[in-house]
Amino acid sequence: MKRYTALSTWNLRLFIDPTLLGMAVFLRGLHIFTDNDQLKKEETKMKLMKLLLIITIVLLSGVGFAGQTVDNVKAKGFVQAGANGDLFGFGKPDEKGIWRGLDVDTGRAIAAAVFGDASKIKFIPLTAVQRFTALQSGEIDVLCRNATQTLGRDSELGLDFAQVNYYDGQGFLVPKKMKLKNAKQLDGATVCVLPGTTTELNVADYFRVNKMKMKPVVIENNAELAKAFFAGRCDVLTSDASQLAGIRAVAPKPDDYVILPDIISKEPLAPAVRHGDNQWKDIVNYSVLAMIEAEELGITSKNVDEMLKSANPAVQRFLGVAPGNGKALGLNEKWAYNIIKQVGNYGEVFERNVGKNTPLKLERGLNALWKNGGLMYSPPFR
Repeated sequence: MKRYTALSTWNLRLFIDPTLLGMAVFLRGLHIFTDNDQLKKEETKMKLMKLLLIITIVLLSGVGFAGQTVDNVKAKGFVQAGANGDLFGFGKPDEKGIWRGLDVDTGRAIAAAVFGDASKIKFIPLTAVQRFTALQSGEIDVLCRNATQTLGRDSELGLDFAQVNYYDGQGFLVPKKMKLKNAKQLDGATVCVLPGTTTELNVADYFRVNKMKMKPVVIENNAELAKAFFAGRCDVLTSDASQLAGIRAVAPKPDDYVILPDIISKEPLAPAVRHGDNQWKDIVNYSVLAMIEAEELGITSKNVDEMLKSANPAVQRFLGVAPGNGKALGLNEKWAYNIIKQVGNYGEVFERNVGKNTPLKLERGLNALWKNGGLMYSPPFR
């Protein structure tokens, strides 16, 4: 099922990739000439010259495309980011209207890298159905909204995913009074699920493989989905385990609900950008990686100024004391310093939004640094 595909694969790639468009024009021209062998030599020569001119214009337009997003972002003075809007701990405005969450801080890191100011970002709340179309259409510059990287999304939607900012897996939230021990006991259950998500596909696969039956209750909005579950419209709510923790945290009585131990999928959640703009992808990618690298180097928002004096070459390169990384990305040499000073390293961001001292109380698990048994790992900053 490709319910989240907004444009046909071929047309989308032509729209995004000027090289492919040039090839298409050229092949169309060859088709015209081979189909009409009565054309005079001069007419053929003239048409070929026109065709080559068109191809040249198309391909040259692609030269400027590489930096198009970052140029547009700088021109308007802020990053336009798609966010969840209803997911506590990851993307949701607080009671004062200030956006909070791990995905939100990812967006702020990008703004800090580009502008030296983490506040130069505007968040647009998007549903799971809306998110990819908003990115494809140019409504947003980057999607920072718990989106799972998959082969199909990478290859067919005209998107590129950056570094994963949260490794997750799909689980099940149920009322404690049901006294369930595992998901195999859910046969015949009514299941609340978001449309246009890997979650919807995964749960169907899980029930089918285990020869179980279910009745899906599909609701597009996160807040309405949670409301339906808490009102008893469904027996179980399925989503990424981190989302379930966020939903349970805002329940009227959180202790009345339990997340079953079963994890039925891999959900690498990552920011996404439009395909074809390599510079912008690099900036988004390394904004996330900078937070991971800083944690490994022991650089925090509190000690980053002191670390500017470090004699460690890796720290000097990372913070821009030894120049080069900023130029490589087309950014100020202090871009990584600005991220850590204003947003924090990955460990700080994790603990502030979803860690053990928050209502979600999530363990680092797979999101720990590689040297601590997790999957978070950054390539060298050199």
